[in-house]
Amino acid sequence: MRTWGPLTAVCLGTFMLLLDVTIAVVALPDMARGLHASLSDLQWVMDGYALALAALLLGLGAAADVLGRRRVHVAGVVLFAAASLLCGLATGPGMLVAARGLQGVGAAAMFATTLPLLGSVYQGRRRSMALGVWGAVSGAAAAVGPVLGGLLTDGPGWRWIFWVNLPVSVAAVWLTLRVVPESRGAAGRRVDWAGTAAFAAFAGALTYGAVRAGSHGWTEGGTLASFALAAVALGGFVAVERRVADPLLDPRLFLRPAFSGVMLGGLAFNAAAFGVMAYTSIWLQTLLGMSPVRGGLVFVWLSLASFLVAAAGGRLLHGVPARLTIGGGLLLIAAGQFCMAFLDAGSTASALVPGLLLVGVGTGLVSPGIAGAALAAVPAERAGMAGGAVNTFRQLGYALGIAVFGTVLTSRMQDALPHDAAHGLAGGAAGALRGVFGEHALRAAFASGLNAAAVAAGAVAAVAGVLVLVLVRAERGGRDAGVTDSAKPALEEEEAAPAAPYRR
Repeated sequence: MRTWGPLTAVCLGTFMLLLDVTIAVVALPDMARGLHASLSDLQWVMDGYALALAALLLGLGAAADVLGRRRVHVAGVVLFAAASLLCGLATGPGMLVAARGLQGVGAAAMFATTLPLLGSVYQGRRRSMALGVWGAVSGAAAAVGPVLGGLLTDGPGWRWIFWVNLPVSVAAVWLTLRVVPESRGAAGRRVDWAGTAAFAAFAGALTYGAVRAGSHGWTEGGTLASFALAAVALGGFVAVERRVADPLLDPRLFLRPAFSGVMLGGLAFNAAAFGVMAYTSIWLQTLLGMSPVRGGLVFVWLSLASFLVAAAGGRLLHGVPARLTIGGGLLLIAAGQFCMAFLDAGSTASALVPGLLLVGVGTGLVSPGIAGAALAAVPAERAGMAGGAVNTFRQLGYALGIAVFGTVLTSRMQDALPHDAAHGLAGGAAGALRGVFGEHALRAAFASGLNAAAVAAGAVAAVAGVLVLVLVRAERGGRDAGVTDSAKPALEEEEAAPAAPYRR
């Protein structure tokens, strides 16, 4: 228990928080029917969680260094469990979205402290083994999410995708308090609350504007006001970070082409690979009539390919520059999305398989190396900052992808359907629209919308892939921005303390 208990405790929390990124995807049609939710409600069910996780990850990591990492981790698990209970008890979409946001806050507290806690307990070979197990659990959570979500939705109901977290949370809290020692960062560090608030305002306003554009238009007053607020908040964040002694993210790091390229790659990766998945799930269930379980199993092609490539890549691609694996992986994701952009009214789920396999292979290439590439792109003393930043950008990319590709989807469907009908169809209301427009027209409209969203996702991945290949070059000393032997010291430092203090 003393040897592997801390790893078990940390992995329980990691599995839950990453599972909840994807487990809700196949339950969206049932949520829409049960709560009378609109398309924007469903978008916020997904985005509320990812956005809170992205916005607070850096800030809570810094706070944990000061307040105690175990204390913050346990508080995060308790908040996550309470929010999961509220999600399952939700009587309307507003309550569900608010509870998902609280879940994201708890998840950020857990995610920010996971690797520092492991680093404080394990050293040497045991640390390598612990991190390997943690990585496998992380990958398994993403792979299992759609299938487990389908089984629970088809069985006891969609509310159980949240309630299943409760017994796991109890076990995680008990085990953490019993076997995980408390640890803190360097003395004298201050938490950058102003920077945390500014970044949260930027991310929230930007995502809200993208979601609002889908229903009100890109030039509507409220949409433009949201984007203006995001710009102001971003300017405030940069100003704060340039002045504080312990910044969450030093803006000067973006003057390094390799660092900018990796951050762009992380943002585009989660957006392009997973941002269209929610709408594909709605199409599978509401237009093709698949059950939640069968709809979830469709995505196994992506998960299986990703797992196999990531597992084999560690051995077969050792020494390959990270810009090639990340840039090449993004280009494969682009190719996969383009392959899925040829749907029509008669298409079935089998039309998605080649594209899902390509996206899975690309994901298996990008995901394992992107954190190491971020660490290798900065000085070793800023490894913690870089590690937290790449995870933040990935979650922000997921939130923005859902918002932007949803807007693209409905905009294309409005070529064939009225505005309200297009939004209702995208939100899972196909049953109520069949008597008005007919099955063929609805299937053709949704297929056209998915094609447009897939092309947009493919374009994002393709542009990002090319930029990564151009920007993420070897440093002057010959070190490529990747998990090479010369990057391993920085990687180990980040694994030990992702929120390590840095003073200019």
